[in-house]
Amino acid sequence: MENGEIESADEEMASRGGRRYTRVVSHEQAVIQMSPIEIISPSGILPKKEKANFQANSTANGSQGTSNGQDGQGELQKQSKLELFGFDSLVNILGLKSMTGEQIPAPSSPSEGEDVAITLGRPKETAPKLGTLMGVFVPCLQNILGIIYYIRFSWIVGMGGIGESLMLVSFCGACTFLTSISLSAIATNGAMKGGGPYYLIGRALGPEVGVSIGLCFFLGNAVAGALYVLGAVETFLDAVPSAGFFRESVVVVSNSTSINGTLTNGTTTTVSTPSLHDLQLYGVVVTILLCFIVFGGVKIINKVAPAFLIAVLFSLFCIFVGTFAAPRHNASSGITGVKLKTFRDNWSSDYQRTTNSGVPDPNGSIYWNFNALVGLFFPAVTGIMAGSNRSASLKDTQRSIPIGTLAATLTTTFMYLVSVLLFGALATREELLTNRLLTAEIAWPVPAIVYVGIILSTLGAALQSLTGAPRLLAAIANDDILPVLKYFKVSEGGEPHLATLFTAFICIGCVVIGNLDLITPTITMFFLLCYAGVNLSCFLLDLLDAPSWRPRWRFHHWSLSLIGALICIVIMFLISWSFTVVSLALASLIYYYVSIKGKAGDWGDGFKSAYFQLALRSLRSLGANQVHPKNWYPIPLVFCRPWGKLPENVPCHPKLADFANCMKKKGRGMSMFVSIIDGDYHELAEDAKIACRQLSTYIDYKNCEGVAEIVVAPTMADGFRGIVQTMGLGNLKPNIVVMRYPEIWRRENLTQIPSTFVSIINDCIIANKAVVIVKGLDEWPGEYQRQYGTIDLYWIVRDGGLMLLLSQLLLTKESFDSCKIQVFCIAEEDAEAEELKADVKKFLYDLRMQAEVIVITIKSWEAHLKSGHQQDESMEAFSSAQQRIGAYLEEMKETSHREGTPLMADGKQVVVNEQQVDKFLYTTLELNSTILRYSRMAAVVLVSLPPPPLSHPSYFYMEYMDLLVENVPRMLIVRGYRKDVVTLFT
Repeated sequence: MENGEIESADEEMASRGGRRYTRVVSHEQAVIQMSPIEIISPSGILPKKEKANFQANSTANGSQGTSNGQDGQGELQKQSKLELFGFDSLVNILGLKSMTGEQIPAPSSPSEGEDVAITLGRPKETAPKLGTLMGVFVPCLQNILGIIYYIRFSWIVGMGGIGESLMLVSFCGACTFLTSISLSAIATNGAMKGGGPYYLIGRALGPEVGVSIGLCFFLGNAVAGALYVLGAVETFLDAVPSAGFFRESVVVVSNSTSINGTLTNGTTTTVSTPSLHDLQLYGVVVTILLCFIVFGGVKIINKVAPAFLIAVLFSLFCIFVGTFAAPRHNASSGITGVKLKTFRDNWSSDYQRTTNSGVPDPNGSIYWNFNALVGLFFPAVTGIMAGSNRSASLKDTQRSIPIGTLAATLTTTFMYLVSVLLFGALATREELLTNRLLTAEIAWPVPAIVYVGIILSTLGAALQSLTGAPRLLAAIANDDILPVLKYFKVSEGGEPHLATLFTAFICIGCVVIGNLDLITPTITMFFLLCYAGVNLSCFLLDLLDAPSWRPRWRFHHWSLSLIGALICIVIMFLISWSFTVVSLALASLIYYYVSIKGKAGDWGDGFKSAYFQLALRSLRSLGANQVHPKNWYPIPLVFCRPWGKLPENVPCHPKLADFANCMKKKGRGMSMFVSIIDGDYHELAEDAKIACRQLSTYIDYKNCEGVAEIVVAPTMADGFRGIVQTMGLGNLKPNIVVMRYPEIWRRENLTQIPSTFVSIINDCIIANKAVVIVKGLDEWPGEYQRQYGTIDLYWIVRDGGLMLLLSQLLLTKESFDSCKIQVFCIAEEDAEAEELKADVKKFLYDLRMQAEVIVITIKSWEAHLKSGHQQDESMEAFSSAQQRIGAYLEEMKETSHREGTPLMADGKQVVVNEQQVDKFLYTTLELNSTILRYSRMAAVVLVSLPPPPLSHPSYFYMEYMDLLVENVPRMLIVRGYRKDVVTLFT
């Protein structure tokens, strides 16, 4: 198999602004054609003797081919039959079970951006893959079960009461449950690479959104690891104060305490807290030890994680047993045991002020309400992405992620709900609010079990954070969207060591800071931002329901995903609107940076599908009815390369693209750039694709909003006739044809250009398309070349106001905004002049257009015959045109007489009225003389395009047009169509 590579030399053309345009180099694989007779090898066609060996070595099961002639002949017959239906190449490329009897295993889907290749030899060794239990359920459970349950959950029940605590757990649990459903749906819609939620969001909402949310989620996981480490160290130092190298005691004075609305006498309590330096020292050591475990890879993590989780689950079991065994003889008096009276007393909430340590105090600095409790409790339900973060290490992502994530979410939510009921019935409100380690005091048989559970649960959560965050960063780097992340790339199956070091550096930095009170809400926001992104991704994919959306997980609906996203946003604002704004601003900055510096990643994201659906809906709403003048937009069809030589690497005249922009108000509107390649479509189809890509790139380079199309046709006239009939959809069809005036026709081709030019104009008239022909395109001003003087309109025929509208559009451009508009109206009799001027002024006033109106009189052809010829600089061109037309006509007559046929031109019969020819020549002469008299210094002249006479040869029409544009440096020749483009009414 050969790969064809189409290359073109890099040529550059300098524009006026100093910018350079480089030709596009296209690399495209050649079309693979599988022959039924010859076997194609990487180096070409194999000799006949080697065919059997090549076939035998190419089979994955090692079966040996036969070299005997009968088998080879039968094989060729089977291949020939397959070739007849086009199956042979499909079987060989896909590697499916061969219809010729060869057993070939089906390959796995290639990763995005990789080429399909046949690998011979020993398969690549990869790291061991994980199942549902160890790959998803255990990591999620370890991340969810954290320190909040052990030291703050009973306090939350005391502050919010049983009723609102149940509401709180249900509300936060609903958020994670709906997010898990959305995650399950997206994760089961095809193969999933590493990166977890980043991979899902990026492929659904695009690379910019995916990278911005993914980096925020990575940062949240990295800093969350520091939180878990500090929690473990603080619990350890509380349990074993003698282990601290530094000591620090804080005296908390409470004047009065409110319990159930009853004020009690103030007390002075001395609380010994670990020193900040101890937290920093132990925290750095623990983080380094955890990093060594993570560096050991998946094998060591699989051995360590269950040990942590078993100890945590055993501590939870001891807490639940101790709940029913309480009160014991050494228990606090506030622990009543599970009683209905206590349950009723604790049902309602008791929000009040507390100190920073949570001790109730009427003068405390913190006032608690439901919103504040949401911010405190929600980190206890985060962690549902821990399994999907390690998606690259899973055996079957489509089975493990839904089952493991939902099982962990439902298990922990159920445990929290049961714990609310048990804690609310276990102890008095005062005990719940003042005893921070109530879970340790009631644990059976000894409180030390809970201390061990707290330490191991936080260390397990930290371990999962330090495992998932580097893999997330490596997945973002492997997609090669941001070049700055290239150092964190990891080969398939490899460990992200550099990303782990970077994550550990962030974690250690946060541990050294020690006080993360300001960072913690932002971390929670990052988690919520990620959850909202997953829900919005599922909502968009499910709502659009593209043919590729076929998730194996059936229990989902777009409404559930939308509710989940709304809950995430509500929780963000409930926790802190200021931190919500900060996190959204950070994500927006990353999005902006990725959109500027990032490489384009075409992943077929949901936004592309949404744009497609929106475009279809908008197109249907436009309908096929006539567009009202108030809603009329110019949609120019720009004819790129006719009538002139351009450098090979420039697919369109630069000034033609600039002029297309001049036809749009503030850049709004769409242009269609078209070029025609003469030849056979079957031979030139690939050339047309390459030319189309080059033209599209050039359009982007010129900042034109538009699309490119290359058409292959036998002739330019045939190609344009097909374009003008079929280009566009509904009311989005082009309505103005823009092309260059063929100034080179006389020296290049005397027969082909005139006939093609006239054919194009006639096709536009029949198709009811307006025409704008630009004469003097090389002198058209650039973007920053300011023009002074006037824009002169020679308004001869009614064109629906197109010429007037074009002049107004030119004034909106910086090049022409200093110009004034002059409207010249042609009258044959002096008596009509004043009346015509008044009518035109009134018309322009109603159209809200500022212009000076000038009425000029041109003698009619009959008056000219009576008065004789005038003498001016156009007369020489007029005489030359008469002579050339006369010579051409004589040649036509001689040919007709010699062959015995009627007068023929352009392949058709013509009737020439010589007096009418002279009348056309005189009219164009008079108009040209008038233009030179009044508009010699004009910035640009607009004049009506005369339609080609039906019975005249195209050569005659080109002579008329040449006489019209003679000595005028810059002119727009305009023909409108049969409907108005301006309106008098609001």
